[in-house]
Amino acid sequence: MWYTPIFQRFRQLLQPRRRLAIFEACLIGLVSALAAVLLKSGVGLLGAWRVQTSVLLPAWFVLPGIGLAFGFLAGWLVERVAPETSGSGIPQVKAVLARIPIALDLRVALVKLVGGILALGSGLALGREGPTVQVSAALAAQLSRWFPTSPDHRRQLIAAGAGAGLAAAFNTPIAGVLFVVEELLQDFSEFTLGTAILASFIGAVVSRLLGGRSLDLNLALTASKTEFFVQDIPFYLVLGIVAGLMGALFNRGIIASLTVYRRSLRFGLPARVALAGLVSGMIVAFLPLAFRDNTGLREILITGEASWSMAAIAFLSQFILTLVAYGSGVPGGLFAPALTLGAALGYLVGMGEHSLLVPFGIATGLPITYALAGMGAFFTAVARVPITGIIIVFEMTTNFNLVLPLMIGCATSYLVAEKLEPGSLYDKLLAWNGITIEKAAPAGGIMTNLTARDVMQQQVETLDTEMPLDEVIQAFARSHHRGFPVVENSKLVGIVTQSDLFNIRDRNLPNDTPLREIMTAAPMSVTPIHNLSNVLYLLDRYQISRLPVVNGRKLIGIITRGDIIRAEADHLNGENDTPRLRPDPSYIVYQTRSPSIGSGRLLVPVANPETAGILLEMAAAIARDRHYEIDCVQVMLIPRHSSPSETEVRTAKSRRLLRQAEVLAKKWQIPLHTQIRVTHDVAQAILETINEEHIDLILMGWKGGTSTPGRIFGDVVDTIIRQATCEVVLVKLGTTPHSFNRWLVPMAGGPNSPLAIKLLPALITLGNEPQIRLTQVFKPSELKPDMSVSEQAIRHLMRRRKLSSTVVALPVQANSVAEGVINLVKTEGYDVIVLGASREGLLQQAIQGNIPEAIASGVESTVILVRGAINNKY
Repeated sequence: MWYTPIFQRFRQLLQPRRRLAIFEACLIGLVSALAAVLLKSGVGLLGAWRVQTSVLLPAWFVLPGIGLAFGFLAGWLVERVAPETSGSGIPQVKAVLARIPIALDLRVALVKLVGGILALGSGLALGREGPTVQVSAALAAQLSRWFPTSPDHRRQLIAAGAGAGLAAAFNTPIAGVLFVVEELLQDFSEFTLGTAILASFIGAVVSRLLGGRSLDLNLALTASKTEFFVQDIPFYLVLGIVAGLMGALFNRGIIASLTVYRRSLRFGLPARVALAGLVSGMIVAFLPLAFRDNTGLREILITGEASWSMAAIAFLSQFILTLVAYGSGVPGGLFAPALTLGAALGYLVGMGEHSLLVPFGIATGLPITYALAGMGAFFTAVARVPITGIIIVFEMTTNFNLVLPLMIGCATSYLVAEKLEPGSLYDKLLAWNGITIEKAAPAGGIMTNLTARDVMQQQVETLDTEMPLDEVIQAFARSHHRGFPVVENSKLVGIVTQSDLFNIRDRNLPNDTPLREIMTAAPMSVTPIHNLSNVLYLLDRYQISRLPVVNGRKLIGIITRGDIIRAEADHLNGENDTPRLRPDPSYIVYQTRSPSIGSGRLLVPVANPETAGILLEMAAAIARDRHYEIDCVQVMLIPRHSSPSETEVRTAKSRRLLRQAEVLAKKWQIPLHTQIRVTHDVAQAILETINEEHIDLILMGWKGGTSTPGRIFGDVVDTIIRQATCEVVLVKLGTTPHSFNRWLVPMAGGPNSPLAIKLLPALITLGNEPQIRLTQVFKPSELKPDMSVSEQAIRHLMRRRKLSSTVVALPVQANSVAEGVINLVKTEGYDVIVLGASREGLLQQAIQGNIPEAIASGVESTVILVRGAINNKY
């Protein structure tokens, strides 16, 4: 086609280029600055109205009322539109950069912006810097979607947005860069530094200009006189120690506040934020007028206008008000409160030194110097970023006299806080929400270290450019491949796929039409030195399942998603610190096909004639409910020294086993495909079938128990659970395998519970008048169990028109989930237990045992374990 080369060149131009980094960084810096100015202006206007109203009307009525009303609005907006915007926002950004699937887009940016204005403007004692970081990172993430780029490039752009947000909020471009490399990405690469520096510079400059200030950094506020003497050093050490102690206590208080709100006060988010606004308003109403403006209070401390009593009240009240506000889930940050607390603490230490040494005629530094150094020290103790703590205060003041005091205070507070309460507060906040960020390997991981040459398949089926159309169709008919590279003199010149054949069906081409006229010329390809991260990006970007590997133009191999998944799984299992030789692929020796008319594919590996029948009945029930086709595979093992494609095998027994499936499929009018594979490794053969046939669900039996060291369910099953991208249903048949009348479904909440509920309507058709019990296990110490998860599941089941079964939801008390379920089955005699679990939950080696395996092994009933599909595109 004449337009194909043009399209290919245009497509290549869309790939990320380093020259686009400058434009992207500038754009990110600009939008980050606009967001920061908008947030600052909105909070300032609403806050000024609140303070003015509290002067004109009774403060004891106005401040709690405004906090209650606007807090409720902010909580309602966050809960209904974007729950991801709750809290500071920096932990969420850090999780996204660690490749945790948390939403970060334009919706998040807008909700965080509006919610932050409502919450912070209502007087809650939190800062706008954390929200600005999340808003800017979300805008950068949205830009990366509008201008598609690789995953690694997208992470760096998001990090640059976060740095630009911090730079725009504080007018501190260097601190923005350092915060990215010290806390968020921990990456000092040239590209990360370049984009972060440019975005932070643009963000700070635009923010200052739009904020009404010039680019002259000698601000009147920070031009106050500061002094530093040798005799001050011990007192700065004391400041660092006290800041470290109080910073560690502050971090513990934040976690405790979250726990009290979420677990003791079982309110919705709007009610929690409204309560925080009400309590904060009541407290502030009885404090001096200066406490109604958090920014103004910090300015009073660092300009030396406060008394020691005011500084003490400021520290105590801000400490309490911050814990009250943050635990509610309000969209607000911790940077500003940490700086205010540090200023108050430093001011107290400075006044203490003054009262001790001045009577003896010894010169001392001003309390202002201690207040500014205290800001950096307390900030460091909270965020655990000492370099950022030093630079952020220095940039805000541009005072070189502060460098040594800041270094002493920040280094000391960091060491003390890390000793008492190790780890970043943001990591602890993520852990409190059940998210653990694994530290990246120093070498960069398998996706960076392995190349296409390490994992590609070297034996590639190809077609020639002169092959006639009828032979091309025959090649597709006798192969499982959905596409073939097209070569000419061993050089890659094109690719032909099933889509190409589909597109020419109406052109009535003669059978002798050469392949070069219908193939896609200049196909996307990779070189042997492309790392797996780049390969995976191309597969995702262009929605393809495989890429030719070329050296120059010579075709030397092909790489698929399955190859990458196997390499990563081997790496996670510790089985290949260096690439290992792959075993020979399995070989199909027998196969039958039916019309492909289903909306999905269900795979059933059959091996045991005694259990094959009941497994096939379950598969047929699921297939009929979901309109799936069934693939039935029988795997034959051969010795390692034999080649699967060259070994003679007898298939009579295996074909008799497959006929059971054919009879059942014919009875239920379900399309059935069968095959017999010869292999060295059963798990490998099943995974190859999943990849080649594009399986959506695999249903397989498990005998119960395993003697393989280090495995939960056994070598084959564990491998399938770990590596299969489709939905996995694992069945352990009970002593009465054909009894399906009494069903028990443990509900634990979270994303895994719906897996069992989704499967239930299909399976209960195997029973006669089935009865279903949903249960949640609660510890004896919990007086009032929350059954909302089970009740929601019941409503979902009742919406199924054909479901006429009895469904009840009852709790059970036990010390552990496994113990509660096992005792319930033994006392009430349930026939089937259906349990949903994640891949990690099924394979996790827990101290008290693996819960799914413990339940399956501890009862004589049939147990069905369901693992959801892994979101990979083929």
